[in-house]
Amino acid sequence: MNIKILGAFSAVALLAACAEPAATASTGGTGAATTQPVGVAPGSQEDLATNVGDRVLFDLNRSTLTSEDRSVLDRQAVWLGKYSTNSVQIAGNCDERGTDEYNIALGQRRASASRDYLVAKGVSSARLTTISYGKDRPVDPASNEAAWAKNRNAITSIR
Repeated sequence: MNIKILGAFSAVALLAACAEPAATASTGGTGAATTQPVGVAPGSQEDLATNVGDRVLFDLNRSTLTSEDRSVLDRQAVWLGKYSTNSVQIAGNCDERGTDEYNIALGQRRASASRDYLVAKGVSSARLTTISYGKDRPVDPASNEAAWAKNRNAITSIR
């Protein structure tokens, strides 16, 4: 009989554990409290991508930043200020249309636009490098408008 009661309590405990939201850990700092998903190391690439945003998207044949892009880069500037030992590379990318030469140049303009914005926000240029991959590293390999929109980007990665 005791085994049946113990088994029932175990089953209830397992069900209760499944119903709880994902665990989070508080990250230190000043200002408003923030939460960090458990397993995401503060200052890591995953932290940047998950909690800040690691990429900005561009319109077709453009390298100008939109207000949404500036918002992502503002968060990146704050994050880079918090993790001042991190250096990053900004990679400019394009969709598959256009010549290799055109896309390499456009990708570089996109990466440079992001870098210049971060420098204007106070990030040391010594911590930032740029590279253009043109159309060689698509995020989405499909050949349609939705994929092309994802592939026109500048992605910030920790070096």
